[in-house]
Amino acid sequence: MSILNIIRQKLKSNYDSIYNKNFKKNFLNALPFWVGAFITGLISVVYAKFFSWAELGTKYIFNQSSWLFLVITPLSFLLAWWLVIKYSPFARGSGIPQVSAAIELSNPKHYHKVDKLLSIRVTIIKILSSLLMIFGGGVIGREGPTIQISASIFKKINDLLPSWYPKISKQNMIVTGAAAGLASAFNTPLGGIVFAIEELTKTHLSFFKSALLTGVIIAGLTALNLLGPYLYLGYPKLDNIPVWIILIVLVIAIITGILSSGMGKAILFLFQKKNILKNNIQKSIYVIICGLTIALLAIFIDSTTFGSGKEIMITTLFTNNKHLEWYVPLLRIIGPIISFSTGVSGGIFAPSLSAGASIGAVISGWLHLSDTATNLIILCGMTGFFTGITRSPFTSSILVIEMTNSHTIIFYIMLTALFANSIANLISKHSFYDHLKIQYISEVHYTEIQLGS
Repeated sequence: MSILNIIRQKLKSNYDSIYNKNFKKNFLNALPFWVGAFITGLISVVYAKFFSWAELGTKYIFNQSSWLFLVITPLSFLLAWWLVIKYSPFARGSGIPQVSAAIELSNPKHYHKVDKLLSIRVTIIKILSSLLMIFGGGVIGREGPTIQISASIFKKINDLLPSWYPKISKQNMIVTGAAAGLASAFNTPLGGIVFAIEELTKTHLSFFKSALLTGVIIAGLTALNLLGPYLYLGYPKLDNIPVWIILIVLVIAIITGILSSGMGKAILFLFQKKNILKNNIQKSIYVIICGLTIALLAIFIDSTTFGSGKEIMITTLFTNNKHLEWYVPLLRIIGPIISFSTGVSGGIFAPSLSAGASIGAVISGWLHLSDTATNLIILCGMTGFFTGITRSPFTSSILVIEMTNSHTIIFYIMLTALFANSIANLISKHSFYDHLKIQYISEVHYTEIQLGS
């Protein structure tokens, strides 16, 4: 054998060895993300089914005897609140501020603090509390909770990795889990990716792009295969849009930007005022009063007060009943303010989208717009209101476009998001989630101090 052949064989052997080592390392690095994404997809589907059944149960009982909710709603609110207070205080609210706080605390010095924000206990209480709330007519959604649940699953998988396993960033796992949760909740993979980049972290995409993409894809495919091909809402008709509609779009952007940021400030204001309640008895009375208020609004004014509001979006976009009474937007804004101020588990995504949809439907009715123009204004209302709460204009735009397959109106959607975001920033520099993230970080640190003393 010639010296040249020996060198070639040696080089080939070294290359194969390096290739096999890299393949093994890459596979081991990717495996936890794949497992987490698959589990996330399964739990997301099951959670969505139970959430939908709870809303259907509410509607059925209300149609049979609406007066029962003078008992059902306060009792459901109280039980949902008690579960959170008793077993997992950090399971309250939407879950997105907790995830943001966990990402910020994801360094070796604060690893143990992340356990309070993301855990299996948080997941269980999150699901139970939000299901009780939605059954009682609480104005909440499941999308925010799904994000915290998914981030908790990914974090737990990271915790279970043996010591010999290749080191995987806890922050990357949490970010990917949150994105996978949003993707599976809305069936919006691009929305999940943009949400992770725009809302959750300032880390450069190159640090976690592979894990993020695969996590979102696997979670989305899992939900897709279990539920079948679907859009979160559907395919609204959007043809023959008049050019002058852009003037109405700008008006919608301004109105939704003002009202959504106002809703966020109202919730934060009530959180501050609740601090004067000195014990759990006083707090429980407040929760009961909130439940009674929601029930009375539904019974004496309109049943659209109840629930996530997804039915409002579907009705206005896909039926001939496109125009709503003037007071429905007020109910859809007051409802989340009351529900969230109790401190129970529940998301603000769907309530925000439905509030924006109701604003669009009312204004379209006043202007006697055509059905297709009304659909556009409703979608713009959803985008604007959602942007005002989250201050994530690109996430809002992508979510609305993906959940309705309305790519043809992307210009109007993006314009609404950017204008609504600017208006909301004039009212308050920080988003609703930013305020809560700071609060959760402070609470985690305070809890540590208490335990240390």
